[in-house]
Amino acid sequence: MKTIILASSNQGKIKEIKEFFKDFNVLAYSEIIPKIEIVEDGDTFQENAIIKAKAIYEKLDDKSYIVLADDSGISVPILNYAPGIYSARYAKVGASDKENLYKLIEDLKEKNISSTPAFYTACMAIATKKGIFTAHGWMYGKVIDEARGENGFGYDPMFIPEGFEKTLGELDKDIKKEFSHRSKALKLAKILIENTIKN
Repeated sequence: MKTIILASSNQGKIKEIKEFFKDFNVLAYSEIIPKIEIVEDGDTFQENAIIKAKAIYEKLDDKSYIVLADDSGISVPILNYAPGIYSARYAKVGASDKENLYKLIEDLKEKNISSTPAFYTACMAIATKKGIFTAHGWMYGKVIDEARGENGFGYDPMFIPEGFEKTLGELDKDIKKEFSHRSKALKLAKILIENTIKN
């Protein structure tokens, strides 16, 4: 069975990706090498995903492994597309999901905005001995100025996807899996990975 190494220590992402790649042996990178500090200094989700994938791949002794890195976040146009690539550290460096969530809610309240369009972006970077590949996915909807529901992670409790009245925090995770930004990017990444294995 082919092994995919995830360049992430985010438990929510790891769980979601492991469920998606059930036909592969999926490991978090910290299960085989010590945790490392990766400086994500790119200007786009794609640049940061590539930085993470390359950093982990270069540390691996076995180059037959496939490294999968995700960089994703939420963008709110009315807030100049914040938090964008800073989604994981919006409140501060090392912030928890809840701290970032409530910082964004606070920013909306300061502008007296109870609901406004927003979208999620996910970029998957795949590092292999054949090179680096990337795939993107997007999910559109709106953010609200309160947290509702306990499902998902990150900004999910304040994001209502198009076509729904409930937040991702309130929706069943199987519903989210059908159309989320990460699912869309993962479907494309899976095609890239399977083609890489074949050729």
